[in-house]
Amino acid sequence: MPMKNLEKKALAYALKNALAHSGVSQQGSVISSLFNEGLKKSDVSKFAKTISGIVKEVNSMSLEQQEKEFSELQDLVSERETREGLEELPNVPKTGVVMRFAPSPSGPLHVGRAIVASLSYLYVKKYGGKFYIRIEDTNPENILPQAYQMIENESKWLFNNEIEIVIQSYRMEIYYDYVQKLLEKNAVYVCTCSSDDFEKYVEEMKNCPCRKISVEENERRWKKMLDKNGFKPGEAVLRFKSNMKDKNPAFRDFPLARINLSSHPIQKEKYRVWPLMNLAVSVDDIELGITHAIRGKDHIDNSKRQEMIFKVLGKKYPWAGFIGRFNFKDMDLSTTKTRIAIEERKYSGWDDPRLATVASLRKRGYKPQAFWKFAEQIGLSESDKTMDKKDFFELLDNFNKTSS
Repeated sequence: MPMKNLEKKALAYALKNALAHSGVSQQGSVISSLFNEGLKKSDVSKFAKTISGIVKEVNSMSLEQQEKEFSELQDLVSERETREGLEELPNVPKTGVVMRFAPSPSGPLHVGRAIVASLSYLYVKKYGGKFYIRIEDTNPENILPQAYQMIENESKWLFNNEIEIVIQSYRMEIYYDYVQKLLEKNAVYVCTCSSDDFEKYVEEMKNCPCRKISVEENERRWKKMLDKNGFKPGEAVLRFKSNMKDKNPAFRDFPLARINLSSHPIQKEKYRVWPLMNLAVSVDDIELGITHAIRGKDHIDNSKRQEMIFKVLGKKYPWAGFIGRFNFKDMDLSTTKTRIAIEERKYSGWDDPRLATVASLRKRGYKPQAFWKFAEQIGLSESDKTMDKKDFFELLDNFNKTSS
């Protein structure tokens, strides 16, 4: 983008942003708008001083001056940038929205999770309602025990204590109650086929022989799954009766619960049958009254599976929105790799300043509002985003400077 065009565009967006925020323009918002106009992320540092000067100039104007200047430059603002703030959600109840963010306790929150969670939180602030942090810990094999407290502390800081914490492993009896409901509706069955045999049925689009057994026999098998002297791991799995001829193989009689004898950090060996994600999420969304859910677009198939479960139970499925993935070229967000590196003493801990965890950024002086502004700027877009670490932190720094 030529310097002359950039200066005019930057002035137009700075004026628009200022008029939307009581006369105060935010540099981070202006830069984000310019990305949509062709500004390359690699050129941010090159033009940052110029943009900063324009923002300062705009902020020194009176509101009347800003309105007059913008009226002359508003044609430079693209249609896609005429909206300020969050996109409206459909079907919002008068009582507000009930939303959730559902991290796994495999590690603390990192920047990617924080931004996704912030978007849901902002909608709860916009419409009123309730925001749940639901810790999904029904896979005993992938849990970092100290992550429970880290996630709770980070979430309370990030969202001003305006949250309610829910831990799935405390809700096991509720999941079992719903399994009984599904059994009575003949909507699920206990499959004792080998995994190899079931894969063949999926490939051939044929019903598994276990699918035709009676409700009474399924209930007997379910009890045998729960019995410590019953089925062993791998010998039986609870499956949802979907459609074995579905064009998407992933939807064909997908599993809902399995036997896992691994010790759980909270429940120890109390339970041997654990709900898989689609069962636990569906039950919790029903029980918690979730009205709207925002998640990564990699969960589109899971959302369709959950909608099937809702339909069988006669429940209305929440509105579902999806956002694209954040890909950082030179910033690894893997909690597993980070955990190993900490154990090897390559990092001092989860708040090591070199890490992109919420704990680290909080320690470095970032404010919650910086994450909120970043999330608001991204919005409900399914487009994947790739950013360099440097570009990401330049934007986050700008949002942090203008945060109150």
